[in-house]
Amino acid sequence: KPIRAIIDRYNNGVSIDPFANQSRLATHNNDLDPQYGCEFNMDAIDFLKSFGDKSIDVVLFDPPYSPRQISECYKSLGLTVNMQTTQSSFWSNMKKEISRIVKPAGIVMTFGWNSGGIGKGQGFEIEEILMVAHGGWHNDTIVTVDRKNV
Repeated sequence: KPIRAIIDRYNNGVSIDPFANQSRLATHNNDLDPQYGCEFNMDAIDFLKSFGDKSIDVVLFDPPYSPRQISECYKSLGLTVNMQTTQSSFWSNMKKEISRIVKPAGIVMTFGWNSGGIGKGQGFEIEEILMVAHGGWHNDTIVTVDRKNV
C-alpha cells in the first residue's frame, strides 16, 4: 500500500515502466518476458532509446535488484548473460537514457535495495525516499523519488 500511494502521488503525465512485469501503472509498459502481456517486449535499454529527448514526465524504474536476478531473467528466456548485462555500465547506460528522455522537473522513481536513485551526475535531486519493510528476513524495498533539475 505505501508503494502504491507514493506512485499515485507522483505518476502524472506520460509515464513509462521499462521493467513492468505484471504492473500496469505507467502509460507505456515494457517487459522483456512476453508472458506478462506488456505493450512492449524489448530489452530495457532499447525501450528507453525509443523515446524522444525530454518526452517523458515519469519513469518507474524497477529493474532486477542484483546481477543474480538479471542472470535468472535472461536465462529463463534463453538469452545470453554476459559482462555487459551484469556490469555497472548496464545500469549507468540506462540512467543516461532516462536522463535524456525525462522532461525538466520530471520524476524518476527508482525501486531497489539502496537509495542511489538516478543521481546528481545525471541532473537529478532526491525529493523523497520511502523505505518499506516486508517483515522477517525479507529485504526492504527502498523507493527513491528524483526530480530532474530544470
